[in-house]
Amino acid sequence: MTKIFKNMAPYWYMIVAIVLLLIVQAFGDLSLPQYTSDIIDVGIQNKGVEHILPVKMTEDEYEISQLYMTSKEKKVWKDTYEKKGEYYICKVEDEEKLDQLDDTFLTAIFLNHNMSNVKESQFKKMIKNSIASNPAMAPMKDKIDDMSVDEIGKMLNMEFKSFQEEDDNGKKVTYVDVRPMLYQMKQTGMMSAKDIQKSREEIEKKMNDIGESTLFSTGVAYATKCDKATGVDIDKIQTDYLWKEGGRMLGIAFMILVAAIGVGFLASKVGASVGRDLRGKIYKKVMGFSNAEMNRFSTASLITRSTNDIQQIQMVTAVMLRLLLYAPIIGIGGIIKVYQTGAGMEWIIALAVVVILGFVMLLVSMAMPKFKIMQTLVDGLNLVSREILTGLSVIRAFGREKTEEERFDEANKKLTGTQLFTNRIMTFMMPGMMFIMYSVTILITWVSAQKIDAGTLQVGAMTAFITYAMQIVMAFLMMTAMSIMVPRAGVAADRIDEVLKTEASVQDVKKPETLKEQKGVLEFSHVDFKYPGAEHNVLSDIDFKVEPGKTTAIIGSTGCGKSTLVNLIPRFYDVTGGQITLDGKDIRRISMEELREEIGFVPQKGVLFSGTIASNLRFGKADATDEDIKEAAEIAQATEFIETKKEKYNSPIAQGGSNVSGGQKQRLAIARAIAKKAKVLVFDDSFSALDMKTDAALRKELNEKVQDASIVIVAQRVSTILHADQILVLDDGKIVGKGTHEELLKNCEVYLQIAKSQLSEKELGLEKLGLAKEKAEKEINKKEILSTKIDEKENNKLKKKSDDRKLKHKKGGK
Repeated sequence: MTKIFKNMAPYWYMIVAIVLLLIVQAFGDLSLPQYTSDIIDVGIQNKGVEHILPVKMTEDEYEISQLYMTSKEKKVWKDTYEKKGEYYICKVEDEEKLDQLDDTFLTAIFLNHNMSNVKESQFKKMIKNSIASNPAMAPMKDKIDDMSVDEIGKMLNMEFKSFQEEDDNGKKVTYVDVRPMLYQMKQTGMMSAKDIQKSREEIEKKMNDIGESTLFSTGVAYATKCDKATGVDIDKIQTDYLWKEGGRMLGIAFMILVAAIGVGFLASKVGASVGRDLRGKIYKKVMGFSNAEMNRFSTASLITRSTNDIQQIQMVTAVMLRLLLYAPIIGIGGIIKVYQTGAGMEWIIALAVVVILGFVMLLVSMAMPKFKIMQTLVDGLNLVSREILTGLSVIRAFGREKTEEERFDEANKKLTGTQLFTNRIMTFMMPGMMFIMYSVTILITWVSAQKIDAGTLQVGAMTAFITYAMQIVMAFLMMTAMSIMVPRAGVAADRIDEVLKTEASVQDVKKPETLKEQKGVLEFSHVDFKYPGAEHNVLSDIDFKVEPGKTTAIIGSTGCGKSTLVNLIPRFYDVTGGQITLDGKDIRRISMEELREEIGFVPQKGVLFSGTIASNLRFGKADATDEDIKEAAEIAQATEFIETKKEKYNSPIAQGGSNVSGGQKQRLAIARAIAKKAKVLVFDDSFSALDMKTDAALRKELNEKVQDASIVIVAQRVSTILHADQILVLDDGKIVGKGTHEELLKNCEVYLQIAKSQLSEKELGLEKLGLAKEKAEKEINKKEILSTKIDEKENNKLKKKSDDRKLKHKKGGK
């Protein structure tokens, strides 16, 4: 995780912008459930009325509504309303002030509304209790149940307002407004203020068992009833409220959309930038690797690391910035909102989170070991694929198609099996999460239903709570999903970091020296070399000098260290003993850029790049003129096939030079080195694919037209180096012969054996050198010695037989 965040550090300003946009998005996401709740509770159930204070009241209602108010509440009540014509109008418009007034008058208005909606049966019970203490009225007590509301009013000389409404079961029920009776009793002294206050306290005790939402809904019902009585258009209020809340939700949704687009854009940009940076770093690092590091990391593995592994990090970076940063914001915000709802169901969310974490940890513990080996299997598949594709012609030539298909199939099946296992494990993730989420929804609904029935929760609040619960669960789901993706990307980050932290064994010194003279004098001074980790030297005490205008050839048996020796010149490896100097400077003290600028190197295997013939010839010198590349092609004997092409030097070269033959590829590689006009030309067995005629013509042109360069040729053919100024004979990593062709024929047995294995004695001129006669004499001497040994052996056999006969004869005589 640390390594992934380290790669994002340069783009901190984008990440800050992403966090701010995510906060905006989370604010919108957390606001929408509350608006949904308000639309249900206020817009639908409460007809769009948001407060318990009526907007407009009749004079009678204004007076009678103060029945259950304290003296302090009455004062605030009178300050809240002002009389305009025949109605009292609420003059407070500030929402915060109205919320405070809702809290102040909630109890009084609840009692007031309840007394205006007393069921007929309850009304008659109240009358019976009130006349029981009056001896004159006591006989009427038993007749109350059979009397109508109007008859009771006439009997008591009071006017009661009665009306019919449907109850929850759809049955019509008669309700009575008893407030006029109570108000009259208070005015006539039949009921004192203390009696009313005592009645309020008794009802307040019962109100504690009633939920606040029910109390508020009752108050809203009272306000709606008053507004209707004064001609206020309640339907318009409801419609306006729904449009207003809907408009706000639409605005918030648009804000969320803009924030989400911004987050997606910036997260993708950071992810792509991180991928670009990592590819650049790996490319730069690999370009600085010596052959030792290239041998440590296989080509297939480096390809996987620079493609598949970086894609993993890039994808996780983009997803992480969108989800992992958003999850805690929405999760914490959801918890705060859940607490604010006061629903008392936080334990359900806590239970869901525990179940989710346990479920995810189970899946991760099963899948994570497979994720760690998946990248290694990808390396293996890439390795097999690369070998098969690059060696296709060899595979066909040896009829190994079926065997290679089986090898590929084995690597493919291993990777597929691992991926199937992890995918099958992960397929349980979403169904499991959905099951948990729906179970949470059902549990919340079941618990909420009981609270709604008890009047402690409203339907809209339940809806909001479910939404918040899902947001919290989804936050944990996002974090757990990332907990699976991040470790896999962490494995990729480790593999990339392994490459980036690998220090090249061949590096420039901190203060490199500059070549004062650029002549091309190359000198090996008692050079030793062994590969990293090896115990024994590959090259030992290599000592020779290469001068401008002269050719030094290196020959020897296969595996004697010829290519290793020339690889030390451009510092593909560094010597482990002695030193190599160029124009008097130790090449380790010269910057690699300057050193390699002085060298034209042609490897054993000619490598061409996609482009044209001209672009390949200018590979070492971008500013080479047309004349320069044509001259180089003439020297390398490449013009004969270039001129036959329709586009000549602009003819396309396919990837790896697959559209030219081996000999043509080699000649173009030689021409590329010559076109560079370097002071030192190194040909590592670069004439092997050329026929004898082309080889001879190329060497002739090279000697005539490249006279100011030091030339080093590694060759297998003696004919290639016959006329070299200096020939080094390597055997088992040591120079066993040094001199011209003629000198080595006389003085070096190894060179003589190599030469005789390729050319006849006449071609080598052995007779002229007197070597044939000397060898013939040696052969005669060998034959004579052998003949003498045979004669001695035969004589010994005859003598033994004679002795055996004498012994036998002697025994027989006895």
